[in-house]
Amino acid sequence: MWRGRGLLAVVPLLCLGACGSATTSAMVAPSASAKWVGPPVALPDGSTVTTAIYYGPWACSAAWMQRCERKCGYEGHTLRGCIWLADIKGDWQGRFLGIFPAEGGTRVAITACCCDYATTDGRALRRIWNNAREGFRTTWAEEFGAWPSSTDGEMWPGHHIRDLFHGGHPTARNNVLPVPRDVHETYNTAYPQCYAGDPRWKTVGPDRPYAD
Repeated sequence: MWRGRGLLAVVPLLCLGACGSATTSAMVAPSASAKWVGPPVALPDGSTVTTAIYYGPWACSAAWMQRCERKCGYEGHTLRGCIWLADIKGDWQGRFLGIFPAEGGTRVAITACCCDYATTDGRALRRIWNNAREGFRTTWAEEFGAWPSSTDGEMWPGHHIRDLFHGGHPTARNNVLPVPRDVHETYNTAYPQCYAGDPRWKTVGPDRPYAD
């Protein structure tokens, strides 16, 4: 039950179970490398939504790997790898029929599909993002609560899910995710590996690689 805006509104909700005949890796997947929990955000009907983000990166499950294969193929590209970046979990609390206490939620996987996109000079796109960053954070905060920051007050970087070097949109709301700085550095290491076809990002991982 979302307000129809932002990252959760534009990322499709898909089954968490494996689909197709891909073989799941026997490798033990790591736990979430970080977690952020936002404040309860009031909706117009009086209910609230609390957002939690669990950060990887993890190897993609069979479902997410196949989703990336379809995406790349639809665009006329070949998949080189898939990175499961994070999960966004939304918990809703309100009243059913305006009377009975009720709760519900959803969980959305955020994945990077490393299609064989042509590379581009990302400097111009980076300038667009730098100029729009403050306004983007303000808009994001209206949906999920204040943009996350470290204990010393430093704002977390905004990570572009489809990276700017491969033509990602610099300000699209479904392409930017707040990420802790150390996790962002890990992402930046994983992306070149994924585009290069590193086996880690071509191997199917578990359906649930972390604990809440």
